Amino acid sequence: MKYFRLVSIILVFTMFESFTFKIPSYTIYTIGDSTMANKSKDVYPETGWCMVLQDYFKEGVKVSNHAVNGRSTKSFINEKRWQAVLDSLKAGDYVFIQFGHNDEKENDTTRYAAPFGAYKKNLERFIIEARAKGATPVLFTPIVRRKFDEQGRLTDTHGQYPAAVREVAREQNVAFVDLLDLSEKWVSRLGDEPSKEYWLWTAPDKKYPQGRKDDTHLSVKGANKICSLALRDCIRQKLPFSGEILKKKLADR
Repeated sequence: MKYFRLVSIILVFTMFESFTFKIPSYTIYTIGDSTMANKSKDVYPETGWCMVLQDYFKEGVKVSNHAVNGRSTKSFINEKRWQAVLDSLKAGDYVFIQFGHNDEKENDTTRYAAPFGAYKKNLERFIIEARAKGATPVLFTPIVRRKFDEQGRLTDTHGQYPAAVREVAREQNVAFVDLLDLSEKWVSRLGDEPSKEYWLWTAPDKKYPQGRKDDTHLSVKGANKICSLALRDCIRQKLPFSGEILKKKLADR
């Protein structure tokens, strides 16, 4: 009797060990600008889409958001922010990369990076150095700005930057999500007025007496929608981490 009890205990322990071993244990690092970044409470409801990313993953996957307001590929490197991420990377981790909004600022020498010049080279650097640490980079085009013309048509604001990202993705054979294309199509279908609730359009209050009419930064609802667009495409492409995405939660977005 004691023998069978001992065998049963060993079997249960083995099964438990096997189960816990299968739980993924890796980190998704995110680098980029204010459209991804964590926000302070005083700017609520402004929300970066990577601020909600953790909510869509199963246990064992950690999201470490290093995106910062106002950063371009150039300033992110020069401020040693990329080095801090690189020092933390380990084999099996992922790096989500999305820049462009601030690289476009030609009058700011601390941030400007020409699309097929420094911008492209900086993206290549992120990819090459992440891979050298055994991590997997995932490249994203910048999200759409909610800018409609007088005829109610969505207009382009990113110029050649998305094309540069697409070229890097092809040349480096890197995992790639065309988030600009996905968000453009979604916003175009939604239209001018209905899309405002997904961006930072807020009523006047004490902090913002004139309210906010911000077509670059996202509301909580917008951050969740952009995040869901990105992750749905990861699932469609069957990227390695897509099995750890909470698909039931995506169904609500």
